[in-house]
Amino acid sequence: MLPLEVLEQAQAELTDWQGSGMSVIEVSHRGKDFVECAQRTEAKLRQAMGVPDDYRVLFLQGGATAQFSVVPLNLTAPGQLACYLKTGAWSGKAIAAARRQSVEVEVLADQSESSYTTLPAPGSFNPPSDAAYLHYTPNETIGGVEFDYLPATGSVPLVGDFSSTILSRPLDVSRFGLIYAGAQKNLGPSGLCLVIVRDDLLGQARSNTPDLFDYAAMAKADSMINTPPTFSIYLLGLVLDWVERQGGAAGLGQLNQAKAAALYDAIDASDFYTNPVTPHARSWMNVVFTLADPALDAVFASQAAAAGLTNLKGHRSVGGVRASLYNAMPLSGVEALIDFMANFERRQG
Repeated sequence: MLPLEVLEQAQAELTDWQGSGMSVIEVSHRGKDFVECAQRTEAKLRQAMGVPDDYRVLFLQGGATAQFSVVPLNLTAPGQLACYLKTGAWSGKAIAAARRQSVEVEVLADQSESSYTTLPAPGSFNPPSDAAYLHYTPNETIGGVEFDYLPATGSVPLVGDFSSTILSRPLDVSRFGLIYAGAQKNLGPSGLCLVIVRDDLLGQARSNTPDLFDYAAMAKADSMINTPPTFSIYLLGLVLDWVERQGGAAGLGQLNQAKAAALYDAIDASDFYTNPVTPHARSWMNVVFTLADPALDAVFASQAAAAGLTNLKGHRSVGGVRASLYNAMPLSGVEALIDFMANFERRQG
């Protein structure tokens, strides 16, 4: 979901951007107007996230999935050790991709025994000092599990896949060596992957790394070795203006916490709905729950859609229901879902 006011502004500017008589998707990415647009978008992102000066911001393509392979290509030599935390489907995919890049992967914590409904306890894992990095997925969209702490890694760089939780609350970027995130949850449309990387980690890419995936090469070229995802960068800038109007990451954090708390309270107060995740590990962004009778899953999703509540079907691997409460979802939308859930439960009783 994107903020309606952002979509309306993009609509109004679509055929005549900045008085050019052209759409933003028609102008040259090398032209002065778009270069300034990209620079403004980066500056807004740095401000919104508090990105320190010794970090580069890259606008890349291939989505976060590409970064599963690109991170080890940039941060390891073949056979080098890298550590991972396995807390769900997406961290599992990152692990598999790293192994295909000839990385010696050490999984410091694997939550599969709990069916990915728990998190490793703080301090229960410790990456060896010779590890190239520790990778984790702060929010697992399929299982609805989210870290409520930042892993301690000592001198080992911390790498985070923030695709589904970026800018949902304040974040201390200085605790990380590298952050990456697909844009399509909280930042804008698909087609853009954001990478924030500390300067000292640049220049280590393997010799066979394509230029488009070499962080140092892309940083040197201001992410414009080739034509970047121009419309996505432009729309990200509009979203960041909207974020500022919401009180920044702090304001969004308060709202997101309230949205999630309201929905979890409704689930916990019911004997009909159940959330399987350990309470402290529950995601603010993706609230999953099951119904007392799994045969009602399809009925629930169908009737919800008829009531204007869409995209509630749980992932095919776990079933049930999943409500994604990304930044643009208003509290009123969550309240509408809670009302529908109560009415559905009464009808089934």
